[in-house]
Amino acid sequence: MFEQAFKNIDDILWKEDGCGTELDYTEQTSWLLFLKYLDDLEQDRAMEAQLEGRQYSFILDKPFRWENWAAPKGADGQLDHNKAMTGDDRR
Repeated sequence: MFEQAFKNIDDILWKEDGCGTELDYTEQTSWLLFLKYLDDLEQDRAMEAQLEGRQYSFILDKPFRWENWAAPKGADGQLDHNKAMTGDDRR
């Protein structure tokens, strides 16, 4: 299941200038996976707090959360491709 996801990430990063081997982008892949994991964890904790009637304080400020920079959604709840940051936008 995850094998194809990693292959897709590898295929995209392999095309970047200066990438000669997988080792050239292992750090970036690891960082992206960590940020996605952190966002999922934060969302779970926020929902749990909401169900328990508690406030939850996010670790990351809103502009730095996955949903705002990597996968922003429009009013319809779908991915907004015009706002999503790609390539050089993420640097």
